[in-house]
Amino acid sequence: MPPKGSTRKKAPNDPSAAQTPTLAEQLSFLHSPRPFKSLVYTKNANRRTKNLKTVLTQERERERAEREQRRQDREVLARAADDAMDVDTSNNTDKNSSVRVGSLSSKELHVAAEEDMPTYTSIEAPPSLLPPRHYCDITGLEAPYTDPKTGLRYHDKSVYELIKGLSPSMAKDYLAARGVNPIVK
Repeated sequence: MPPKGSTRKKAPNDPSAAQTPTLAEQLSFLHSPRPFKSLVYTKNANRRTKNLKTVLTQERERERAEREQRRQDREVLARAADDAMDVDTSNNTDKNSSVRVGSLSSKELHVAAEEDMPTYTSIEAPPSLLPPRHYCDITGLEAPYTDPKTGLRYHDKSVYELIKGLSPSMAKDYLAARGVNPIVK
């Protein structure tokens, strides 16, 4: 008896059966046109890429220029309001202009208060009132403990066991990586 699967099935000699596409061929997108890919597109060779530092610097400069422009506009409006107030105090016939100047100054005060508020991109935020967080020098997790001998911060007792086995030069390297003057006792 021949082994299973050793007999080959003969292809039918019917030419119409050979031309019917399989289901995979019917569903294939291989030969269909790709409208999302433009044939006339060429890459601009003159365009230069910018790194993150350059982009952030340009954004910061743009925001600084906008703040400076708003400050100058406020000064001009304040001078105009002072001049209008001087005119209004000497001539009380036009009461609408004094009301208009008063509303401008309150709007300007509101804009000034909004301008001083720190935003996501502004670097001029006040320092945090919360105490600084300490992180483990080995794992990077929060470190509630500090080794008195080496000064390394650690997360838990398993990391402390590792710190106890470190040589003084390795402890100095970890402290130097944190930016602390390494003094090992």
